[in-house]
Amino acid sequence: MPEKADALLTVENVHTWFELRRFGFLRVGFVRAVDGVSFSLKHGEAVAVVGESGCGKSTLAKTVLGLYRPTQGTVVFDGQRIDGETGNLKKYHSQVGYVQQDPYGALPPFMTIYRILDEPLRINGVRKRAEREKRIKEALSEVKLTPVEDFLYKYPHMLSGGQQQRVVLARAKILEPKLIVADEPVSMLDASVRVEILQLLQRLQRSYNLAVIYITHDLSTVRYFSERIFVMYGAKIIEEAPTATLLENPSHPYTQALLTAISDPDAKNADHIKEVPPGEPPSLLNPPPGCRFCPRCGQAIAGLCEKEMPPAFELAPGHRVSCWLYRQAAVKEKEEEKEKAG
Repeated sequence: MPEKADALLTVENVHTWFELRRFGFLRVGFVRAVDGVSFSLKHGEAVAVVGESGCGKSTLAKTVLGLYRPTQGTVVFDGQRIDGETGNLKKYHSQVGYVQQDPYGALPPFMTIYRILDEPLRINGVRKRAEREKRIKEALSEVKLTPVEDFLYKYPHMLSGGQQQRVVLARAKILEPKLIVADEPVSMLDASVRVEILQLLQRLQRSYNLAVIYITHDLSTVRYFSERIFVMYGAKIIEEAPTATLLENPSHPYTQALLTAISDPDAKNADHIKEVPPGEPPSLLNPPPGCRFCPRCGQAIAGLCEKEMPPAFELAPGHRVSCWLYRQAAVKEKEEEKEKAG
């Protein structure tokens, strides 16, 4: 993890829980959508958060964006806390872009593309019409919607899905943010368009030194985009590592299962049935007391995994995994360090 002094974004022990009530007043419990997540992000760094549906990825993204207030924990952006009532969310939102999963649902159907891109500039104090028009045209040109004049006064329904997502990217970038949160930005697009959108996002990230949090369930795309990967399961980060390290040496049984489930384009393997963990993801209303993956894990240690939550063991610099299978390796490493020090 980057040092806090050098980090653009620091998320520390964040919990985002949603209260459930019956008949409007009887408390049923809490959905623990994010349950103790910590990480840091450097200026200009691209990271990926991966995991299956329902693991808490999108809730984490919206908590980082300030759309959800964390139940517990802190979110610090560029040295300023943005969680809770003390955060200056208007200033923060001008420095963070958001790319939604559904481009059509993200764009107001009654507004032209010009007005969609003009509104954030107006809200954030760009008063001169000529300046706003210049920045709108530059943004459309950067996302390859050219000639620009052909798109300015169209409505979202007049564009294809890929073109709509380019408009969403233009809106996310138009205020010149320091961070972009992209929540499964290509999952609703045709396969032929996905690569173009990811390449476009990568070009914007490198051109403007943007930090990017890329939320996805598709490990096949993170190889070409992110520098680090955080694997989420059951509302927790269970493994984190540099991208190449994690893809070559996945350590948590769940991460190994995720990589096994990546589709194989080789037609020779079409009849091969891949083994996946049995069972379903845990209920976030009543999660298991120990490791969240224990009920589905074929390598679980009896009497330990189902009772105690594993801490994060550091297997190598920057590679941490929350799994009791690596307890002995961690203990042995500490003993070797003591012997060397002695």
